[in-house]
Parts: sequence; structure tokens; C-alpha cells
Amino acid sequence: MDQDTLTRDETSTLIAADKVAGTAVYNRNNDKLGSVEDVMIDKISGKVVYAVMSFGGFLGIGKRYHPLPWSRLRYDTQRGGYVLDIDKDTLLKAPTFGAEDTPDYSDRAWGARIHDYYDVPPYWN
Repeated sequence: MDQDTLTRDETSTLIAADKVAGTAVYNRNNDKLGSVEDVMIDKISGKVVYAVMSFGGFLGIGKRYHPLPWSRLRYDTQRGGYVLDIDKDTLLKAPTFGAEDTPDYSDRAWGARIHDYYDVPPYWN
């Protein structure tokens, strides 16, 4: 990778969305919870709203996806990943969807359930 590409994809404070995919997510105890599969960005405001994290499963079977409110994640430079201040048991009870499901991200009631679960105000407020 040449320096021009690196500069476009990542700086000390900015990162390209395609480089976020695959980044590990840890809890405060340094347990790896999963990896970011994708990010969801509000087209109007430009805000990153959710990190969609993969969790569980074996060889892709039974894998679940967790839409995490972006505001709950903190990037940790020492870990080289994001930290979600939540334990695994709480995460197991969190709203999820499977690979065969298509969540309706535009459904405000669905979004409110996600934000309420993680105790953050909805991004549209």
C-alpha cells in the first residue's frame, strides 16, 4: 500500500468505513465480543448510527448480528479495536438479527428498542 492510499484510508483520527469492517469489539474486561461487519450511516445527517457486529456461531452457522449504537463504542488504540462497556450475558439478551433476516433500519420503533436497550438516546433526537 502506498502512502497516498494510506492517507486516504486512515489518519490518526479518521478511518475509511471499509477499514472498520473486521475490527474487533471487546468489552471492558478485554473479552472479544465479536467483529464489526459493517457500519450504518444516516444519509441526511452523515452520522454513523450503528456498528453491526457479528457475534457467535461456528463456521458461519448460527451467527447473529448486533446493531450497536455507535455512541456506545470507544476506540482503544492499545487494543486496536472498539470497546463496548457491556458484559457477554447482557449482550446475549440484546436485540439481534440473523443472516437470513433483513432489519428495517428505517423503523423508528425498532431503532428505539435498540437505543433503549443500550441506554442511549435515539440518534434522530
